[in-house]
Amino acid sequence: MMLDQFFNAIADALLILIQWVLALAPIGVFALALGVGANAGLAAFGALAHYVLIVSSIGMVIWIFSYILTYVGAKRGPVAFFKASARAQAVAISTQSSLASLPAMVNGVKTLGVGDRSADVVLPISVALFRATGPCMNLAVAIYVAHLMGIELSVGMLAIGVVVAAITTMGAVSLPGSISFITSIAPICIAMGVPIDPLVLLLAIETFPDIIRTVANVSADMSVTATIARSEGDLT
Repeated sequence: MMLDQFFNAIADALLILIQWVLALAPIGVFALALGVGANAGLAAFGALAHYVLIVSSIGMVIWIFSYILTYVGAKRGPVAFFKASARAQAVAISTQSSLASLPAMVNGVKTLGVGDRSADVVLPISVALFRATGPCMNLAVAIYVAHLMGIELSVGMLAIGVVVAAITTMGAVSLPGSISFITSIAPICIAMGVPIDPLVLLLAIETFPDIIRTVANVSADMSVTATIARSEGDLT
């Protein structure tokens, strides 16, 4: 009983800490964006917009694939999946946090027919460990930085980047990308021999790709949960 109260207290403290971080994160992002705009001017706008489009498009591919997986693996149509995930995706857009979207995700998968066992166990594990957009979008950022700096990447360097991206995404926290952006991308850049200095510049506009990143992660987590539930006979 005391052990249960101890861990519940830790969970409550972490939720309060997350709320503080979510409240302060926009201020930090605004400060970075203001500094970038003051120093670089309009000349940097085109390059940054190009970056946002490229990285966001990769997240969109993952988001679309989650609908395909749901249709194939869970036998649920796109309309049904959209209705079930719409609330969780709205929370994802507003908070940019998969963890904050978890309660809405649980309710969403249950409307798809997922049983309590999968909704209460598989889905939280998926949110904690499975980030579908992590490896591909983080690697895309590192490749974009290399292109920006005029660095030609060999096949070996790209292979190293793939491995490091897959490993580091499992240790990332389910918080807005503006908080974990440097710690997630820097190891990949270092392993590939790419400078990490431009990451500070890209951090100022990470809010936009991170919205797509979180929405895609939320959809993928719900899709995987529904697919596993069907394979385990826990989908009605």
